[in-house]
Amino acid sequence: MKILYNSKQKEFKQPFGCLRQDELCTLTIQISRKCNVSQAYICVESDDKSFIQQYPMEWIALEDGMDSYQGSFSLSECNLYFYYFHIVSPNSVFNVFKDGYSDTRIGHGDRWQITCYHKDYDTPSEFKGKVMYQIFPDRFYAVGRCDTKDKLQPFSIHNDIYDVPVFFPDHNGIIQNNDFFGGNLQGIIAKLPYLKDLNVSVIYLNPIFMAYSNHRYDTADYKRVDPLLGTEEDFKQLCDKAHEMGMKVILDVVFSHTGSNSIYFDKYDIFHNGAYHNPDSPYRSWYQFHQDDPTKYDSWWGIDTLPCVDELNPSYLDYIITGKDSVVRHWMELGADGYRLDVADELPDEFIRLLNQEVKNVNQDSLVIGEVWEDASNKVSYDVRRKYFSQRELDSVMNYPYKNGIIGFVKGDISSEQLADTVMTIAENYPKPILDCVMNSLSTHDTMRVLTVLGVTDYNLSRDDKARYLLDEYRLKDTIQKLKVASFLQFTLPGTACIYYGDEVGCQGFEDPFNRRYFPWDYMNLELLDFYKELTSLKVNYPALQTGSIRVLSKQNGVFTFIRQTETQKLYIIVSLKDDYECFTDYKPVMIHNGRKNEEQLYLNKYGFVLLEG
Repeated sequence: MKILYNSKQKEFKQPFGCLRQDELCTLTIQISRKCNVSQAYICVESDDKSFIQQYPMEWIALEDGMDSYQGSFSLSECNLYFYYFHIVSPNSVFNVFKDGYSDTRIGHGDRWQITCYHKDYDTPSEFKGKVMYQIFPDRFYAVGRCDTKDKLQPFSIHNDIYDVPVFFPDHNGIIQNNDFFGGNLQGIIAKLPYLKDLNVSVIYLNPIFMAYSNHRYDTADYKRVDPLLGTEEDFKQLCDKAHEMGMKVILDVVFSHTGSNSIYFDKYDIFHNGAYHNPDSPYRSWYQFHQDDPTKYDSWWGIDTLPCVDELNPSYLDYIITGKDSVVRHWMELGADGYRLDVADELPDEFIRLLNQEVKNVNQDSLVIGEVWEDASNKVSYDVRRKYFSQRELDSVMNYPYKNGIIGFVKGDISSEQLADTVMTIAENYPKPILDCVMNSLSTHDTMRVLTVLGVTDYNLSRDDKARYLLDEYRLKDTIQKLKVASFLQFTLPGTACIYYGDEVGCQGFEDPFNRRYFPWDYMNLELLDFYKELTSLKVNYPALQTGSIRVLSKQNGVFTFIRQTETQKLYIIVSLKDDYECFTDYKPVMIHNGRKNEEQLYLNKYGFVLLEG
């Protein structure tokens, strides 16, 4: 029996994607006349089954042997909802569900998803569809040497910035992560013109707070800059100068745990008022010590240097969010424009909601980004469905689904249709204001460098081999072509395009710490840097690439074509992995790579792509 419904096409569903409160949603389903339908209903359920409603559909047309039924509904409560269709005919009663990307299935299958979000919700325009730049502060650039007298011991500073970060364990079998290269806040200030020339609008800094390790995810003092990075005044100066140049500054914060070597936990009794040694410490209630052995405690993923905190503890909430000099308020008053929440899925919804409210109280035009590796609209964490979008908790998330989809497509691991499914599922499931701000990366501090991912065929190397590995000249040339395709998709798909420091000049590296080498200022791939500048210029100069809608046109084997469109601008994006691709178009090329256009004919070679203005 033929039944047609595709939620991604406007002839079947309007509006596309999520709904605002009380916004009318109209669905149309086409059913074979042979079914002899007598009644059709839309069945909508909230995720927790607290809302279950049937909406009748009316017959509106018969075309090519297909009856069209149409119905409408609206939702008043912000929540996650799912729907399917209930069909009644003289001979049968059945339900219609989703099957794959755009097909339907009778009797069983997936339900279609809708997020209902607040009718007045929006994200700041300064973050929509912009260029972001992620910096691992110790490895970017240094101006002078900071005062190290208060730096947590022991630590070492490399004499050669092009050393490989220490990756082998000490005599106790522990990788200490206490080797540093000396990058600091004044160094970032010195390189602001470089970032401005790259059309960067948002700088995202990995943790800068005082900590023992070089990654600084083991916070020692939330209200102090790490001595190796500089001072509070340096941070204020960085924000002031960035703002003068039209750039925002986002801080990475870790609120699910602290460091064991911190003023709060103080396992080594350095600060003399921490929770580990002092039962009367003001921080004692933050942690979960075991009753049968108070020397033991809950820690993040069992790592004893990262003791977990009770995020909803009143004292902790006051210190981090609600107090007059809370951590959130402290850094925003110095100039921070928002936060990236480390492991957001390990933070309670109530905590994130309170934090977002306080951030907006300080500055309505600030942003809260969550580290979420999956589809954040329906994320389940510790058996709890998260409400990041429906309850206005997060304004943006790290968009790993797009990252994995782009890389998988360029490597040939997934098809054009699978990429289309990934792209449009996220576009459909995320409220439009959030989709415009999602953080689209190809590399991060937690993943291999994209150039290495695209160029290496065997990832199962020893750590010694990984430390020394570089692509040979022939493979590097081919891999850069793949990187250009991946970056082109990164910059033309919805969201904010985030460059992980050094990707734009050809940095390579396997997983941590090999993806965290010092920026190669003396060995930059200038041709690749120029290409990235072309991409960032496109993002800045074409509004359709910032806030335009998206619609996939073609997903034939090896070719991916889509449209980005606003009311006043329409762009066509074509990417080809085929040895040759040919089509007819009279649209004007804005950017073309590995191809050519003659009058109305467009030719793309392998790894060719084009941006056309309609």
